[in-house]
Amino acid sequence: MIPLTADRRMLGYEVLSSYPDISCFVTTRHGGCSRGSYASFNCTPYTGDDTECVSRNQELLCEGLPQRPVELVIPYQTHGNRILVIGSEYLSASPQRRLAMLQGTDSLVTFERGYCLCISTADCIPILLYDPKHQAIAAVHAGWRGTANCILGHTLAKMRALCHTDGKDVIACIGPGISLASFEVGDEVYETFRESGFQMDYISKWKQETHKYHIDLWAANRLQLLDFGVPSTQVETAEICTFMQHEDFFSARRLGIKSGRILSGIMINT
Repeated sequence: MIPLTADRRMLGYEVLSSYPDISCFVTTRHGGCSRGSYASFNCTPYTGDDTECVSRNQELLCEGLPQRPVELVIPYQTHGNRILVIGSEYLSASPQRRLAMLQGTDSLVTFERGYCLCISTADCIPILLYDPKHQAIAAVHAGWRGTANCILGHTLAKMRALCHTDGKDVIACIGPGISLASFEVGDEVYETFRESGFQMDYISKWKQETHKYHIDLWAANRLQLLDFGVPSTQVETAEICTFMQHEDFFSARRLGIKSGRILSGIMINT
């Protein structure tokens, strides 16, 4: 990853840096006004943070981007498989209707310029996708449930259905999240992945000292990209463990559910 701002508020992806028609970012914990477990740069509503602090942090985010978004599209995520296309129906809806449409959504896709698709995470995996050939973008929230249910694969399939996206067309960014070393799971989680057909020797490791499995969510999502035909050279993985680097990135396992969130966003510039 590469720094976007000198104040450490935001990072970007090297693999997307050569595309001037794209803006993208990943927020850190630094440079905002939120307090306590939300300190300090929490840009996500729905978390219990002070609304004025969230609004001010969002304004700082927008000011730091090369181009100001028409809207930060931030869904209320539920670890489900619902994909929302930000198109004519959304754009013609009232603010109240838009908010309703974003409920229970864990993946966003659009062709519209100026609408910044955002995903909120704090140990789950944020994934940003760009198809430069067809000018389509997506933002995906892949926690362990979403990953096991192949929400990334479903999003890629949606892009293929909407605009004939092919694997070779996709640039993919796998953002900061919990690492294999930190993600200890119970047998039921391991079995969920196994029953979903994942290559368990590739995405998991048994720790003899704890008698627990660990799951690699980065690898599990990378497999979905490779299975779709995305070249490995077009996939960038941040390799930042939020649990280990909790002073710089929000981690729900460290701070609790009532805490801030990393915001990952991607936008086609106007």
